[in-house]
Amino acid sequence: MRRMTLTLLIALGGAAPVLAQDAPVSTCLAIADRLPGVRYASLDAPEGPVRLAQNGRDEVTITYVHHATYLIESADGVRIATDYSGYHGGGEPPDVVTMNKAHSTHYTDVPDPGISTVLRGWNPEGGPAKHAVTVGDVLIRNVPTDINRYGTFEADGNSIFIVEASGLCIGHLGHLHHQLTEDDYAAIGRLDVLMVPVDGSWTMSQAGMGEIAQRLHSSVVLPMHRFRTPIERFLAQIPDFAVERRGEASITLSARNLPRQPTVVLLSGV
Repeated sequence: MRRMTLTLLIALGGAAPVLAQDAPVSTCLAIADRLPGVRYASLDAPEGPVRLAQNGRDEVTITYVHHATYLIESADGVRIATDYSGYHGGGEPPDVVTMNKAHSTHYTDVPDPGISTVLRGWNPEGGPAKHAVTVGDVLIRNVPTDINRYGTFEADGNSIFIVEASGLCIGHLGHLHHQLTEDDYAAIGRLDVLMVPVDGSWTMSQAGMGEIAQRLHSSVVLPMHRFRTPIERFLAQIPDFAVERRGEASITLSARNLPRQPTVVLLSGV
């Protein structure tokens, strides 16, 4: 079912293409140690979490907006809206938006012209979308997946977007419809923060999403795409994870303050 590519070079949308010789280096790309016979690769950039902390700019703020949209704000103020359908919570438009086409609640054909970089999770010209774009202090890249349209799988219709900022690896599963392959996990690499749809029907079963969350074992799991589904059904799939319920819609994280135990954080509105 899945056809996977590990090349990450061409940016679609509003951003200028990234040339191969200038392609940014991911600090999160490491093949999971759960793969037999494989060890982590060390790809740390010269300015890692420790130096960023010393500079006092190592924090990333994540705000739940609605449905599958989170607003990520980097230490240098770059703002990224995930699965953007035209609404980002108000105020100035974000600098970057990611979109997926499974449903109109995950994309728009008329993004705000003030958005400088529009990254579509599918390629309108066919084949997989391929992104590896640096905007300010942020790297955004993608891993293509398939979508299920009325019982038929369409190759490369969705993307898992990975946002790398201040030494944090933040992954958004988008409208994921199937289990991930070993190649997918390798292309994703380490995720400190995982944004996961928990509806249990429109995307995948909650048991399936729980299996992915267990495998990625992110320090912070941020549910989304919930509808009226009781959140306890998803939490039951990952009983070893702690649960933190917050009264506010935002959380500020850094590589220094990630919880020791993987934790599901329920922000206000989820």
